Amino acid sequence: MLKVIINGCLGKMGKVLTRCVQEDEDLKLVCGVSQNPINNGSFNIYPKMNDINEDADVIIDFSHHSTLNDVLTFAIKTKTPLVIATTGYNEDELNKIKEASKIIPIFHSSNMSLGVNVLLKLVKEATKMLNDFDIEVIEKHHNKKVDAPSGTAIMIANAAKDVLPNVEYNYGRYGRKAKRSENEIGIHAVRGGTIVGEHDVIYAGHDEVVELKHIAQSKDIFAKGSITAAKYLVNQIPGYYNMDNMLS
Repeated sequence: MLKVIINGCLGKMGKVLTRCVQEDEDLKLVCGVSQNPINNGSFNIYPKMNDINEDADVIIDFSHHSTLNDVLTFAIKTKTPLVIATTGYNEDELNKIKEASKIIPIFHSSNMSLGVNVLLKLVKEATKMLNDFDIEVIEKHHNKKVDAPSGTAIMIANAAKDVLPNVEYNYGRYGRKAKRSENEIGIHAVRGGTIVGEHDVIYAGHDEVVELKHIAQSKDIFAKGSITAAKYLVNQIPGYYNMDNMLS
């Protein structure tokens, strides 16, 4: 049985992940971490990673980018594989993750949905074949989401940019001089209601349009994707891993 620590266990995604881990017969949740811990009868919750007394086989981090140093320090000290599903990292923080992966196995993805990561592969293939089509990315999320565009929308645009490195991103259009340039990818954010997450990739050519789409119907898909990543990661040597490694 795989012993799991969840960092960010009382957040929206953390609560979903906690339930999914507890429902999985192959996993045991040994403890959690939250900045505002509350009494929990089934497992201990600590305010910081460094306060943890339990041993684990893997850490799953669904928290906030500001806790990165705390989780990396603990994971390195205890030599515990780490799945990072948190978003919002800057370049310096991303470099810290990659440096830490030289010591321990780290799985990092801005979107843990298996379907989204298949979509990214499809985007690369479609961009190769439709390289003269205009590309637009539209993402939709609930009205409580703080950041825009979504990390997944950027992942999609980056997948296309891997094929067409000279394109530039246009984050929405506004004004009288908003004509589309030849080498750009438009990225647009919609916020409303309780939309879990929708991503559309539009390839618009002469007299024809091709669309790729992913719809998240619950947050469970992100939790279950991170669990799949954890089961994969515990068998790996130190290194930096992502969905490409797991799905290949």
